[in-house]
Amino acid sequence: MQPFIEHARSLRLRIDRDGRRAEFGALAAGQSPMALFVTCSDSRVIPSLITGSRPGDLFELRTAGNAVPAYSHVRPGGDAATIEYAVDVLRVPDIIVCGHSHCGAVGARTRGDDLSALPAVDHWLTTQLPGDASHELPDTVRHEAADPGMHAAGQRNVRAQLERLHTYPCVRRRLGEGTLRLHGWFYGVDSGLVLSLDGELDAFMPL
Repeated sequence: MQPFIEHARSLRLRIDRDGRRAEFGALAAGQSPMALFVTCSDSRVIPSLITGSRPGDLFELRTAGNAVPAYSHVRPGGDAATIEYAVDVLRVPDIIVCGHSHCGAVGARTRGDDLSALPAVDHWLTTQLPGDASHELPDTVRHEAADPGMHAAGQRNVRAQLERLHTYPCVRRRLGEGTLRLHGWFYGVDSGLVLSLDGELDAFMPL
């Protein structure tokens, strides 16, 4: 914990040293992010590292397994509120759903692990993530996969979560207007390779 404390203590000094006071001061006026970035809570997945984003660039939603709960008008949760705010208030032009390799949530769901000792985790994964891998990696990127079956499961999960986004009225409306774009990404934590879902090929290809 101490390194985090020291870094936090020195942040203001580093901002001043780097001449970024005006940049950070402008953030107080509001935000206009370029995208909503939906990804896993996994500590190895750092959106700013993947995208090169700076403060104010990304509106983030992080959940176990980068899951997007299906929309419910009866009891909408914090995840739904985050998506709705990004789409209807911040008017982000793009939503990126980014899965990743070596995902514990996807692995547990795909293998059918016994999670009875973790009832909250068990319920989340059972209700939010698909349970089997039915897609194969394209030959062009097969060499990047230490476990092609698990990579395929992670990519299938990205597809499923993109479909979930279509259950949100705000998303459907913006898509219909042609003012919102959806993107599926898959990040290799061991290689740094980022794949993007090609809608025409229905396959993940290198960006």
